Amino acid sequence: MQYRALLVKQEQSACKASLCQRTALPIAANDVLIEVHYSSINYKDALAVCGRPGVMRHYPMVGGIDAAGVVVESASKLFKAGDSVVVTGYGLSQTHDGGYAEYLCVPAAWVVPLPPGLSLYEAMILGTAGYTAALSIQRLQDNGQQPGMGPLVVTGATGGVGSCAINMLSGIGYEVIALSGKHDKQAYLRKLGAAECLDRTAVHVPDKPLARATWGGAIDSLGGEVLSWLLSTVRPYGNIATCGLALDSDLSTTVMPFILRGVSLLGIASAESAMPLRMKIWHRLAEELKPRDLEDMVTALVPLDEVVHVAESMLAGKTSGRYVVQIK
Repeated sequence: MQYRALLVKQEQSACKASLCQRTALPIAANDVLIEVHYSSINYKDALAVCGRPGVMRHYPMVGGIDAAGVVVESASKLFKAGDSVVVTGYGLSQTHDGGYAEYLCVPAAWVVPLPPGLSLYEAMILGTAGYTAALSIQRLQDNGQQPGMGPLVVTGATGGVGSCAINMLSGIGYEVIALSGKHDKQAYLRKLGAAECLDRTAVHVPDKPLARATWGGAIDSLGGEVLSWLLSTVRPYGNIATCGLALDSDLSTTVMPFILRGVSLLGIASAESAMPLRMKIWHRLAEELKPRDLEDMVTALVPLDEVVHVAESMLAGKTSGRYVVQIK
């Protein structure tokens, strides 16, 4: 069987993504063959298809860390032909061919049945970004974060994780402060549920270890000096879920926020979360965490041959909201 895929190849010292025809191999024991209907474009996808290091472990590799579709063949008792399913994270587009293809063969242990309340399209509006936002909320709540503890800052607010987090948090009763450098997107952020918008370019790490305690907590996808600033300004026993490094992977801080205010820094590793937790999060996404007016978060429905163009714009900071890739 021949199918189309967006393949990233290494050519001399550079990597380049292009559409190609591939041949499906027989599935192995406990694998599932999925006809992919939709994928999405996350920041990690943009890095991968634009040839940036640190995502794909070897080449050639099909991009796409997300996929939603229908099982066409299963060598596992867990699934049967016709089942609607979602796959995010694990090794997709890292050590295993990803979702930017008409067909995807993966271990059944990576596959989540599509929960009632979500369509395949809606699942990819959410994708890894929505899953990461929901997992961040879960970890905040597990560590005692309550709406009464004060406003939550969401950084990278116009991005996929940020957009989803704002809508989800505001929908379950939290006051949300959106931090963004995109002044023209304030109306969009307020529509999502932000009570206030802050200018990211005005953020500076204080000279002293602790600044005025202002925020109840945060979900941060930027890292760097923004995360340092959050650590110094979160109120006692507040929590910060850190899930990205779009600004910088370095972190400059002291132990003071942790030992004088009891602040908790919670790491979010969505790609490798265990299946019981993954199932729980996807069911929450289909229920109380499902964003209101979910389709309003979609900036564009993108065909496979436009993924690289959108990815380049994303890395240049010129995108906002969610980009869904239509494959079938």
